[in-house]
Amino acid sequence: MGDIRSVPDANTDFTGDEDFSRFVANIKKLTSIDLSQYKESQMRRRLTTLRMKHGFRSFDEYFAALTAEARLRNEFLDRMTINVSEFWRNPNRWQVLMEKFLPQMMERSARLSLWSAACSTGEEPYTLAMIMDSLGALDRTTVLATDIDDGVLAKAREGIYLERSLRDVPAEFKTKYFAPEDGAFRIDGRLKKAIKLQKQNLLLDAFGGPFDMIVCRNVMIYFTEDAKHILYGKFARALKPGGLLFVGSTEQIFSPGQYGLETADTFFYRRVN
Repeated sequence: MGDIRSVPDANTDFTGDEDFSRFVANIKKLTSIDLSQYKESQMRRRLTTLRMKHGFRSFDEYFAALTAEARLRNEFLDRMTINVSEFWRNPNRWQVLMEKFLPQMMERSARLSLWSAACSTGEEPYTLAMIMDSLGALDRTTVLATDIDDGVLAKAREGIYLERSLRDVPAEFKTKYFAPEDGAFRIDGRLKKAIKLQKQNLLLDAFGGPFDMIVCRNVMIYFTEDAKHILYGKFARALKPGGLLFVGSTEQIFSPGQYGLETADTFFYRRVN
């Protein structure tokens, strides 16, 4: 469980580097999540705000509470992972996927295997499922969606979203795939059945595959450069030859050739062989 120090004296503040370093080490032992692979300034600022919100004077004290209360652990996971997601985020890129790349994949393969990595509350994999259904290929598509946070996976399984998450959904898709419910919108049950949701730690767990496409958007920016290098290599190896990696608008891959990838379009990278 790690080396949990005694609760600090009321007049003592152990919120320095050693306190945070112990917290990082203890969290890795408790959850297998390696906070050192995230950009420290962003992660530390976010977790300091959370710690102080509950009145804990040090990360030692905060960790002791995390080990005792599931509610605090779940809140920690939710804060650590960046759960900001929308359907059809950056619509023009999804349009390129729908009109160009997915039809090409369907010509090459009778069945498609797609993976939404770090899927958050499900908007991204459900967008994929909508598009595949509109192309008449949902019944021959496997959509895997993974995230490290049990809480967001539960929300994805529920499939109920506020209107702000739907602001970029084309009108015909909104009408077809969403039903108003108590001031929110419920996703079509056929799409829910088409998606396999499961927990995964990207940095620790092995990847499946091979996949025709991996979508991992607006997540890599929170990792260190070393962690990004590891993950881009893992993503590339999990793709089929010719398969695509679809990344976010702030996540351009410089020198994709080092991973066996080439630029296919803006924010799309193809495995070369």
